[in-house]
Amino acid sequence: MRRRAFLGALAGAGLAVAGCREVAGQLLSSRLPLPRLFTVPLPIPEVARPVRPGRYEVTQRVAKAEIVPGTRTEVWGYGGTFPGPTFELRRGSAATIAVRNELPVPTSTHLHGGVNPPDSDGYPTDLVVPPGHHAHHGGHPGEVLHQGVKDYHYPVDQRAATLWYHDHRMDFTAPQVWRGLAGFALVRDAEEDALPLPGGERELPLLICDRAFEEDGSFRYPAAHDGAYMEGVEGDVILVNGAPWPVAEVSATRHRLRLLNASNARRYRLRLAPGGRFTQIGSDSGLLAAPVAHEEIPISPGERYDVVVDFSAYPVGSAVTLVDALSEGPVMRFVVARRAADDSAVPARLSRPPDRPPAVATRRFDFRRTEDVWTINGHPYRPGVPLARPRLGTAEVWRLTSDFHHPVHVHLAHFQVLARNGKPPAATDAGWKDTVDVRPYEVVDVLARFDGHRGRYMLHCHNLEHEDMAMMADFEVI
Repeated sequence: MRRRAFLGALAGAGLAVAGCREVAGQLLSSRLPLPRLFTVPLPIPEVARPVRPGRYEVTQRVAKAEIVPGTRTEVWGYGGTFPGPTFELRRGSAATIAVRNELPVPTSTHLHGGVNPPDSDGYPTDLVVPPGHHAHHGGHPGEVLHQGVKDYHYPVDQRAATLWYHDHRMDFTAPQVWRGLAGFALVRDAEEDALPLPGGERELPLLICDRAFEEDGSFRYPAAHDGAYMEGVEGDVILVNGAPWPVAEVSATRHRLRLLNASNARRYRLRLAPGGRFTQIGSDSGLLAAPVAHEEIPISPGERYDVVVDFSAYPVGSAVTLVDALSEGPVMRFVVARRAADDSAVPARLSRPPDRPPAVATRRFDFRRTEDVWTINGHPYRPGVPLARPRLGTAEVWRLTSDFHHPVHVHLAHFQVLARNGKPPAATDAGWKDTVDVRPYEVVDVLARFDGHRGRYMLHCHNLEHEDMAMMADFEVI
């Protein structure tokens, strides 16, 4: 099926949403014919195997992949794959991941959502450089260079949650993630194990992103810091787990979908066509206390939603399409292929999340374009200059304001959304989070907990072009 025909069918079903386009970036069009919809099977990233208990090794390297059928695309991948392998981690079992760099550029790996010591947090000037790389003039003050490989140490002292990892290099996060440097990391624990949630082949991690392609199948991306793309870069091909508009056969049973928006700038408002609902069981930082039903899910770059979809609500043979109401286009398709026994369930009580502690301070962070630079509190990024010094073991209210769509990510700290423009947050804001979409001229209050470690961390816009154009700031936990 071609995309134009699909949109016509969507409109005929009354599911297209006219005039709802919310711009969060500049469209970059491909120079090759777009692939047909729903012809490529959904791939599932391989699970990383430890070289010994608690230790993993992965190499960032250049590889070729068939993303658009009939073409070959050069990817920069962890393990040479896009996405990289999924790391299955266990609460209370510390893990070390040795990241070896065989790419032509330096890298820094951030475990997004991880409660990690500062020297393993992926600070943007803490770089793993390929063999033979030498420091160059114009480097950033305080750069730390690890020759060839670095061990990242993760205590994994946190609740079960859907995390992900990606490159975090200063000034170059956006193009390097665009080329493939991202993957899942799933934390599991005894509380989650005790629940009768769908698992095994009925648990699908879905890394959703957009890309554009050159005529020869290579990734298309603007020249460095092209001012025409200051708002962010949006591609015209939607990928799920590295495949364009894929299709997945499912049984008429409940399935757990771990949704991740790994796009540079594109936001989505996900729906099921021809109708259906998502039962949300988790947010960025773990399980909710109780499930919440949604007809649509808004998801900005960096956010994750852990949901269950019951495909027994559809007749066998049905095609159920995950669509984006913002672009009025498809994301992927599920085909309900067969009946099957199903002993899974979504309990009315899922977990006991941490209590909401009292706040000891209130701070404001204003995300805004100042002249030709993206800034926080009027300043472009200044490595090593903290804008806040919260105390370990405390909580603070952080008031986030903006002039554009800014998905704000806070390293180390997990937070709850208290209010949007002084009103109660949306149902989709539920749970403990690490990323929140702050919309144009919106005021979002969050209660952030600072647990785990002292040291230097960051907050920044997770529109990766904004991040590369200086919309970051340090804070120091004391």
